[in-house]
Amino acid sequence: MDEASIQVTAPPERLWSLLTDVTQAGRWSPECTGCEWVDDAHGPAVGARFKGHNRHGRMRWTTHCEVVAADAPTHFAFQVKESGMRWGYRFEPDGAGGTTVTEYRDKTRPVPLPIRLVQRSGILGRDREGLMVKGMHETLERVKAAAEQT
Repeated sequence: MDEASIQVTAPPERLWSLLTDVTQAGRWSPECTGCEWVDDAHGPAVGARFKGHNRHGRMRWTTHCEVVAADAPTHFAFQVKESGMRWGYRFEPDGAGGTTVTEYRDKTRPVPLPIRLVQRSGILGRDREGLMVKGMHETLERVKAAAEQT
Protein backbone atom coordinates (compact mmCIF):
# COMPACT_ATOMS: atom_id res chain seq x y z
CA MET A 1 0.00 0.00 0.00
CA ASP A 2 1.15 3.52 -0.82
CA GLU A 3 0.09 6.45 1.32
CA ALA A 4 0.81 10.06 2.19
CA SER A 5 -0.38 12.16 5.13
CA ILE A 6 -0.60 15.85 6.00
CA GLN A 7 -1.67 17.87 9.02
CA VAL A 8 -4.39 20.42 8.23
CA THR A 9 -5.75 23.18 10.43
CA ALA A 10 -9.38 22.39 9.65
CA PRO A 11 -11.96 19.99 11.07
CA PRO A 12 -12.51 16.56 9.49
CA GLU A 13 -15.95 17.63 8.23
CA ARG A 14 -14.39 20.38 6.09
CA LEU A 15 -11.86 18.01 4.58
CA TRP A 16 -14.51 15.34 4.05
CA SER A 17 -16.64 17.79 2.05
CA LEU A 18 -13.70 18.80 -0.14
CA LEU A 19 -12.39 15.32 -0.91
CA THR A 20 -15.68 13.47 -1.32
CA ASP A 21 -16.98 15.94 -3.90
CA VAL A 22 -15.47 13.99 -6.78
CA THR A 23 -16.59 16.66 -9.25
CA GLN A 24 -13.81 18.82 -7.76
CA ALA A 25 -11.05 16.18 -8.00
CA GLY A 26 -9.40 18.05 -10.87
CA ARG A 27 -8.67 20.94 -8.48
CA TRP A 28 -6.54 18.74 -6.25
CA SER A 29 -4.90 16.02 -8.33
CA PRO A 30 -1.93 16.51 -10.66
CA GLU A 31 -3.21 13.65 -12.86
CA CYS A 32 -7.00 13.54 -12.52
CA THR A 33 -8.58 16.31 -14.58
CA GLY A 34 -12.08 15.78 -13.20
CA CYS A 35 -14.80 13.32 -12.26
CA GLU A 36 -18.51 13.03 -12.74
CA TRP A 37 -21.13 11.04 -10.89
CA VAL A 38 -23.01 8.50 -13.04
CA ASP A 39 -26.14 6.34 -12.75
CA ASP A 40 -28.08 9.00 -10.81
CA ALA A 41 -25.42 9.23 -8.08
CA HIS A 42 -25.02 12.70 -6.57
CA GLY A 43 -22.62 12.24 -3.70
CA PRO A 44 -20.51 9.93 -1.57
CA ALA A 45 -22.46 6.78 -0.68
CA VAL A 46 -21.40 3.15 -0.82
CA GLY A 47 -22.29 1.84 -4.26
CA ALA A 48 -22.31 5.27 -5.94
CA ARG A 49 -20.39 5.28 -9.22
CA PHE A 50 -18.39 7.92 -11.01
CA LYS A 51 -16.08 8.33 -13.99
CA GLY A 52 -12.62 9.80 -13.57
CA HIS A 53 -10.83 11.61 -16.38
CA ASN A 54 -7.04 11.54 -16.24
CA ARG A 55 -4.01 12.73 -18.12
CA HIS A 56 -0.27 12.27 -18.01
CA GLY A 57 1.62 14.07 -20.74
CA ARG A 58 -0.15 13.24 -24.00
CA MET A 59 -1.96 10.22 -22.56
CA ARG A 60 -5.62 10.58 -21.64
CA TRP A 61 -7.89 7.93 -20.15
CA THR A 62 -11.13 7.43 -18.27
CA THR A 63 -11.66 5.21 -15.24
CA HIS A 64 -14.86 3.76 -13.81
CA CYS A 65 -15.05 3.93 -10.04
CA GLU A 66 -17.36 2.76 -7.28
CA VAL A 67 -17.51 4.13 -3.75
CA VAL A 68 -16.71 1.33 -1.28
CA ALA A 69 -16.49 3.34 1.97
CA ALA A 70 -18.34 6.52 2.91
CA ASP A 71 -18.08 6.86 6.67
CA ALA A 72 -18.46 10.62 7.19
CA PRO A 73 -16.26 12.26 8.33
CA THR A 74 -13.63 9.57 8.94
CA HIS A 75 -13.12 7.49 5.78
CA PHE A 76 -13.86 7.66 2.06
CA ALA A 77 -12.67 5.10 -0.49
CA PHE A 78 -13.39 4.02 -4.04
CA GLN A 79 -12.45 1.09 -6.23
CA VAL A 80 -11.14 1.63 -9.77
CA LYS A 81 -12.56 -1.02 -12.10
CA GLU A 82 -9.77 -0.94 -14.69
CA SER A 83 -6.73 -1.19 -12.42
CA GLY A 84 -8.12 -2.92 -9.35
CA MET A 85 -6.72 -0.14 -7.19
CA ARG A 86 -8.57 1.15 -4.16
CA TRP A 87 -8.01 4.82 -3.42
CA GLY A 88 -9.10 6.40 -0.19
CA TYR A 89 -8.82 9.10 2.44
CA ARG A 90 -8.77 8.80 6.21
CA PHE A 91 -9.54 11.83 8.37
CA GLU A 92 -8.26 11.77 11.97
CA PRO A 93 -8.96 14.72 14.30
CA ASP A 94 -5.89 15.85 16.23
CA GLY A 95 -7.77 17.10 19.30
CA ALA A 96 -6.81 20.72 18.66
CA GLY A 97 -9.25 21.55 15.85
CA GLY A 98 -7.09 20.12 13.10
CA THR A 99 -7.01 16.90 11.15
CA THR A 100 -4.45 14.45 9.85
CA VAL A 101 -5.52 13.50 6.33
CA THR A 102 -4.09 10.36 4.78
CA GLU A 103 -4.49 9.50 1.12
CA TYR A 104 -3.80 5.89 0.22
CA ARG A 105 -3.98 3.44 -2.64
CA ASP A 106 -3.97 -0.30 -2.37
CA LYS A 107 -3.93 -3.03 -5.00
CA THR A 108 -6.97 -5.26 -4.42
CA ARG A 109 -6.33 -7.66 -7.30
CA PRO A 110 -3.59 -8.25 -9.86
CA VAL A 111 -3.20 -5.38 -12.30
CA PRO A 112 -4.48 -6.49 -15.73
CA LEU A 113 -1.85 -7.20 -18.38
CA PRO A 114 -2.74 -4.29 -20.71
CA ILE A 115 -2.33 -1.80 -17.86
CA ARG A 116 0.95 -3.40 -16.75
CA LEU A 117 2.27 -3.13 -20.31
CA VAL A 118 1.40 0.56 -20.52
CA GLN A 119 3.02 1.18 -17.12
CA ARG A 120 6.19 -0.69 -18.12
CA SER A 121 6.43 1.25 -21.38
CA GLY A 122 7.32 4.40 -19.47
CA ILE A 123 4.67 6.45 -21.27
CA LEU A 124 3.11 7.19 -17.85
CA GLY A 125 6.48 7.94 -16.28
CA ARG A 126 9.56 5.86 -15.59
CA ASP A 127 8.82 5.44 -11.87
CA ARG A 128 5.03 5.09 -11.85
CA GLU A 129 4.84 4.11 -8.16
CA GLY A 130 6.99 7.07 -7.17
CA LEU A 131 4.87 9.39 -9.31
CA MET A 132 1.72 8.14 -7.59
CA VAL A 133 3.10 8.90 -4.12
CA LYS A 134 4.40 12.29 -5.28
CA GLY A 135 0.94 13.00 -6.69
CA MET A 136 -0.66 12.11 -3.36
CA HIS A 137 1.55 14.65 -1.60
CA GLU A 138 0.68 17.30 -4.21
CA THR A 139 -3.03 16.53 -3.84
CA LEU A 140 -2.89 16.85 -0.07
CA GLU A 141 -0.97 20.14 -0.24
CA ARG A 142 -3.63 21.60 -2.55
CA VAL A 143 -6.45 20.40 -0.31
CA LYS A 144 -4.68 21.80 2.75
CA ALA A 145 -4.35 25.24 1.10
CA ALA A 146 -8.06 25.28 0.21
CA ALA A 147 -9.22 23.97 3.60
CA GLU A 148 -7.18 26.50 5.56
CA GLN A 149 -8.48 29.51 3.61
CA THR A 150 -11.10 31.36 5.61
